Amino acid sequence: MVKNLFISVISQEEKEQNKNKGSVEFQVFSFTNKICRLTSHLELHRKDYLSQRGLRKILGKRQRLLAYLSKKNRVRYKELISQLDIREPKTR
Repeated sequence: MVKNLFISVISQEEKEQNKNKGSVEFQVFSFTNKICRLTSHLELHRKDYLSQRGLRKILGKRQRLLAYLSKKNRVRYKELISQLDIREPKTR
């Protein structure tokens, strides 16, 4: 069920973001898509350490982009978090 919801969000985002692929929202969206694919791959191949490293790198990139968006435009950040169903990180 989560996958179907994710796919519907993906199709909506693709339609809206085809114009500007360099935007922060599109980059976060594409990283989220890659993270989903790598996670499902790693469920089957637990000892694929190179893919684990790639997943960690992509997670870090997405985290940095979300931090940037959070500082620059909080409203767009909140909308993106809610659309992609990404949990907001805890603040210290």
